[in-house]
Amino acid sequence: MPDPAAHSPQPTKRKPSFPVGADLRRYLARYRRERELPISYERLRDFTEVIPLTDDAGRPTLWDTVIYNANEMAALNEDLKRVYALLKVDGDLSVVSHLYVDRVDFCTFGNSTPFRVRIVNAYNDNQDYFYVKRADASRVYGLELEHLLSPNRLNFLTHESTLIEEHVAGIPGDVYISEWLGRSTGLKPIRVAKELVKFNERCFVRLLGDMRSYNFVFVVTPDFEEAQIRIRAMDFDQQSYDGRRNFYLPQFFKDNAPLVQFCTRHLRIETANQYQREEQTLLLQRAALASERLGLLLHGMEGDAIAPHEKVVSLREGLAEHYQRSDYLRCESMGALIRQNLETIRRDIGRPAVPELLPG
Repeated sequence: MPDPAAHSPQPTKRKPSFPVGADLRRYLARYRRERELPISYERLRDFTEVIPLTDDAGRPTLWDTVIYNANEMAALNEDLKRVYALLKVDGDLSVVSHLYVDRVDFCTFGNSTPFRVRIVNAYNDNQDYFYVKRADASRVYGLELEHLLSPNRLNFLTHESTLIEEHVAGIPGDVYISEWLGRSTGLKPIRVAKELVKFNERCFVRLLGDMRSYNFVFVVTPDFEEAQIRIRAMDFDQQSYDGRRNFYLPQFFKDNAPLVQFCTRHLRIETANQYQREEQTLLLQRAALASERLGLLLHGMEGDAIAPHEKVVSLREGLAEHYQRSDYLRCESMGALIRQNLETIRRDIGRPAVPELLPG
């Protein structure tokens, strides 16, 4: 994998938010992502006080705990608990009666300026989180593509201009690099390197950009002989917006340089190619299993202007050069480019086409 230091792509400016259009809204309703919600993003904006939130070591974080009017707190907490029930148990309040809202945090960093709601189990103090954000079409497409094309399932809900996301648990990438990478943690180095190759390929095929180290997490799972590891994206704001090819390859971000260097020390190029092909094969299998749903999503995405046309043109030229396929030059949207990516690897592997997903 190349050294990212010389070609580290960075977002040039804050990405605009795109409204959820009628076609995407119908898709979300069909698959029960669009639901009536008792709270909205704008309602949570009506806080009266903020308290800076620090970590366990007393260092400031990017979050502030927000306080609401005392007359509003009881009703707001009940409505937030109802949202959690919708997200986790399809709205069955009878099984979440022992939960309570412990804290609501607000972050002004990044495009989505999210709220984070901390839910606690009164019987055992176990905690969970969910996020309330402005509904941005790019992010919604990113969440749904992650659900369909990655090994990870994602729960999220939308209603009008509000988006509810579940928490993606794991070790943040920047924390993993500073505290885990290269240390004696019981993880075989080759497993870390393998997962980086697979994550890199997933992001590239489905055009998920800006995967700097703080935008993904490491999930470590103990196994009967040795621990397994998986890298999961946790930020989907930069789904199919940028026109630079390398923006969709995590290996090219300067923040990820220690991971890339670790990978090159432990992988032969032949082995890296093997893992890349394994992930491509899995992507096609997932696409085939969800062919109707994915086909509908990409059809809506093809008609949705979630990136300026000049960025589409720039990216299609970069992908055409990368894959040495002129088919990309006919693509007029980001959705068409993702469809073409899947078709390209299908042809390379020699798998039969899925008619519902890849029409001629």
